[in-house]
Order: sequence, then C-alpha cells, then structure tokens
Amino acid sequence: MLAAMLPAYRPSRRSLLAWSAGAGLAWAWPAAALAPLPVPDLRPRQRRLANGLQLLSLPMEDTATVAVQLFYRVGGKDDPPGRSGLAHLFEHLMFKGTRHMAAEQFDRLTEDVGGSNNAFTAEDMTVYHSQVPAQHLEALLWAEAERMAHLQVDQAGLDRERAVVREEYHQRVLADPYGRLFQAIPVYGFEHPGYRRPVIGNIEELEAATLADVQAFHAEHYRPDKALLVVVGAFDAASLDRWVDRYFGPIAAPERAAAPPAVPQPRRTREALHRLAVPGLPQPAVLALWQGPRADSAELPALQLAQALLAEGEASRLNQSLVLEQRLAQSCGFELMLNAEAGLLAAHAISTGRSRPELLLERLSREVQRLAEEPIPPAQLERARALLLTQALLERETPEGRGLALGQALLLRGEAAAATLDLEQLQRVGAEAVQRVLRRHVLQGARVGLLYVDAAGGAAR
Repeated sequence: MLAAMLPAYRPSRRSLLAWSAGAGLAWAWPAAALAPLPVPDLRPRQRRLANGLQLLSLPMEDTATVAVQLFYRVGGKDDPPGRSGLAHLFEHLMFKGTRHMAAEQFDRLTEDVGGSNNAFTAEDMTVYHSQVPAQHLEALLWAEAERMAHLQVDQAGLDRERAVVREEYHQRVLADPYGRLFQAIPVYGFEHPGYRRPVIGNIEELEAATLADVQAFHAEHYRPDKALLVVVGAFDAASLDRWVDRYFGPIAAPERAAAPPAVPQPRRTREALHRLAVPGLPQPAVLALWQGPRADSAELPALQLAQALLAEGEASRLNQSLVLEQRLAQSCGFELMLNAEAGLLAAHAISTGRSRPELLLERLSREVQRLAEEPIPPAQLERARALLLTQALLERETPEGRGLALGQALLLRGEAAAATLDLEQLQRVGAEAVQRVLRRHVLQGARVGLLYVDAAGGAAR
C-alpha cells in the first residue's frame, strides 16, 4: 500500500544549535521545560514487490544527491554454529565481483562520480549504504540488484577478505588493551545464544569457513524477502518504481520462507560476578550489565534519556561522580544494546588505579541505581533531552541520515513511522518514566558484574 507523503520540515543548523545552547543554560539555572522542537515528518512511500522486497522512498527537494541503502535482515546473531563472524565477513565480500560486474567496480560507480559507499554489520542487520548525484541513481540500483542476485566469490577473494577481517580483529580487539573488555559485554550480558557472539566473530571459526559456507550463507540470507531498499533524496517517483521493478523484480522469490525469529531470551534471576584476566593491562576496568527490553519496546525513549543523563557529555552523572569528584575512573560510559529479540544495559568504567576494581564496580552500579531512586533535577533532564534531540535532528539533515533512521525504525521498531514518533515521544517523557524503567531493569533486575584485570592478578572465571 502506498503511504501519503507530506513535505518534511527541516530545522536549520543554526536554529538547532541555538535551541541546544538554551538547553545547556538549563543545566546551571532552574528553568521550565523548553518548548517542543518541530520534528521532521518522515513519511515514506512504501511498497512491496512480488518477490518480497520492501521499498521505502522519501523525496527531498533541497538536495542534488540521492541515498540508497539496502538493509538485509541478517546480522551477527544469525551466524551459523561454529562460523561466528560470517555475517561481518560478508559485508566485505559483497564489494567483490558479480556475474556482470568486476571486482571493485561498485566503488567506481559511486566514488568516481562524486559519491560514496560503505557498509556495517550489527546484531540483526547488515546495511549497505551509498550516496551519489541524482543522475546516477539507476546505475546504483542496478549494481545493488546485481550484488543480491549474482555475487561471485572465489577462494582467492575469500582468503583476501578473511585476512582483512583478521587484521581488523587484531586492531580492534587484541592491540587495544580494552578491546577484549568491550568484546566481553555480549558474552557475559546476554542469555540469547545468538547475541552472546560478538559481531566480529571468532578468528578460529572464521579461518575454518569454506567457500561452500559462503555460498550457502548468501543463498540463505541475501534474498529479496529479507531485504529492505531505502531511497531518499532527489529522484522522480515514477522513474524509481520503473528501475526497481526492472532490476530487482526479476530476482526469483525464494523457494522456502525465511526462518522465523528465535524465542526471546529468558529473564535472568540470579546475579553473577566474573573475572577476566588479560596480559599487559595498564589499569583494571569493570562492567555492570543488566537485561533490558527489546528494541521495539515502548520504553525506548525513557531509556534513551536515562543513557544521556548517565553518560552523555562532561556534565553527565557518571563523569561528574566517578571521574571528576571521586577520581576512581579515567573514563566511563553507559550504553543501550537493544536488539530485535533481546536487550542489554551496559555500564563500564576504566580505573585510575586509586581503588580496587571491586569498589569501582560497586560505585559504578550505585550511580546507575541513584538515578532510579533519587529525584532528577528538571534542568538535568532538559539538558539530556536537548542533547539527544539535537544529535538526532542534525543527523537527519542529509538524505543518508534520513534513510538510516527510516530503515532502522522499520527493522527494529516495527514501523517506519517510529522514526518520527519516537522523537515526538522523547519530548514528552518525564522523570517518572525514566525512573520507572530503571527500577524495572536495574533495581529489580539481576546484575552481572565483570572485573577486567591484569593477568598477573588472577585468572578468568
């Protein structure tokens, strides 16, 4: 069904910065809540092809470029048993050759005409995103359809990209003294077996992957009924429909339906404390992990405000208390890891060495608990709200930003309209809602703690 499209409001960068500056003043002076900021009304036109491919399209009049994003409903959680990291490896392989397109030709079709391309893999999706001058849209759509239908990977190409991922793993995980700390978050935090595997995977399992594994993975997941095509920017709607039908329409519908979602993870009822020892660690670090809701939860805006209050900016609660006042941590953070089938709230702190890691873990956990228990000053709440809204609205000034917002809203929140509705709801969420969600997930939840220490101080358990 085709949805009606309305012209989208785009606040100027100057108005956004002025608005957020006013919110910054609210940090120091008691003030009433700021007037709601108009939110761009992102209402895309939606249609579905006979083979299952979904299309979202949204025109923008004040741009000469167009963003094309292809979301595949496959991510790290979907890696086959014993082949963790295959979804992420595929992100690299998709830039190799196809039946009618030479290796690296995709770069020529985007970068050589003044555009760009990239990709990322998350737990529930792999996203290929490009932006080109509007007159090159048809060629880009052809290339994306070609990658979906006719990808060709030989052993040499697999070996080359596997070496690239191996180096990426070394730089991100092994060379960084705290790389294994952040790799440990899903391992210790999730009960869902798919989410416990880090997206980048296990190098030993990747080394064991065969060309047959790669071909089977493409056939299983890179299919039209598991794909969402998002087009935002300067385009003619009739031409877009014609090109999508021409290049994606002939791709055969799968012979069998896509696998249903897995059963959600069970609620954790017992707390746990783990120790992970690594060699050559400058200072210890800690993790405090609680189960959270799925990404489609109505609690999302309140949890986003909680995250901003705790960890966004120099004035955030964790930074003020643990870094500036107590001087127990050199850095700290609080992240929402809300996925399609399970969620996690993750707090971390890297020690200054002034205390034992056990004390740092308790102080970190206590700061999160305090936000659930003690009154939240209105000025702090408005500052956090302003930070979140300003960041989101600035990201949506571009076709690419709007496309990513729409695609992620549909895949994770269940409807493209959530890209607009969530920001509107964020402006209405009060302190009581923030504390209610933290009481449910933190005070009433079972914490998993991790002490990340130097190998000279103890073994992992």
